[in-house]
Amino acid sequence: MGDPKPLRKKYNTPRHPWIRANIESEKVVLKDYGLVKKKEIHIANSFIKKYRDIAKRLIATRTIPQAQKEKEQILTKLQELGLLPAGAELEQILGLELKDVLSRRLQSVVYRKGFARSMNQARQFITHRHVMVGDQEISSPSYLVSLAEEGSVIFKQKSALADAEHPERVILTKVTKAEAKVEASSNAKSSHSVPSRRDAPNAHEVSDVPSGTKTEAAEAPQKTASEAQQ
Repeated sequence: MGDPKPLRKKYNTPRHPWIRANIESEKVVLKDYGLVKKKEIHIANSFIKKYRDIAKRLIATRTIPQAQKEKEQILTKLQELGLLPAGAELEQILGLELKDVLSRRLQSVVYRKGFARSMNQARQFITHRHVMVGDQEISSPSYLVSLAEEGSVIFKQKSALADAEHPERVILTKVTKAEAKVEASSNAKSSHSVPSRRDAPNAHEVSDVPSGTKTEAAEAPQKTASEAQQ
């Protein structure tokens, strides 16, 4: 079985985590790519830093035969992942950015192919085991999809989401949203409508006592007083 060792972190965190500019930029990235934790950003940055360090070392030792072999391997791998174009050189690895890596995640590919309405919904479909890459079920949104695998990203055949007419896959247009808002506001107004003065009942109609009875009761004391004088 071997000696069990504690798991080592496979990413590096920033040395100064409380820089305001970095915090604001990370918030934008979290929202745009549907990320849950900043840990996912740190993993992507560590991925870029790893290959940048390798590229710098190979540029410094490009005359060595072993460096040429490693150069071909690293360029082939990054080209297969879609991070570099065909015929790229080592210097282009130094220009990789965070958005380049995040756009190759399975979550981004599912959204870009139109399988989900938003990045958050794409993440939900993946974690709920509705998405397959080729013949393999992938439940990790951070899985890096290669160019060869991008065409084989599909829904599972047994999944209800495989139907393009599924309610969760139908893309809501702006017109539909506007109509829904108008309908909701009209319903709210009708439920909270106040009757006008014309519709309000008259005070004489509300009274249970007829008007003639009131006048007779008021005139009765006057008649008794006149009879007493006579």
